Amino acid sequence: MAGGSHGSVVQGGSVIAFPGGTKPQQVGFDRLELQRILDLYGRMVAAGLWRDYAMDFARDAASFCAFRRAAERPQARIEKRPALRGKQGMWTLFGEVGQVLRRGHDLSNVLSPLERKLMKVVED
Repeated sequence: MAGGSHGSVVQGGSVIAFPGGTKPQQVGFDRLELQRILDLYGRMVAAGLWRDYAMDFARDAASFCAFRRAAERPQARIEKRPALRGKQGMWTLFGEVGQVLRRGHDLSNVLSPLERKLMKVVED
């Protein structure tokens, strides 16, 4: 994904500025990241746990919020903040009241608490 008029390009989940270019206008999800998040969203909808979502793209972070009902606060928020990539990781999973549930460098590991909600015990 290229940002020609912004003087930057998104490569591997990070924003790289071209020499002499301006700062990026916003952080976004790359195709694989968004596919992974929307796959989880679809399975949560099929399980009856989520019904709506919203995305927000700011200069320093991108977030995906999942709602049980549109009028409520998000049940989960997945945030990508590239500036934290070298520290605790650029991915953060927030709970319904804003508590940090998981941080990390790998999106799959950060989403694992939500994946566990989909697991069901099958009895014979």
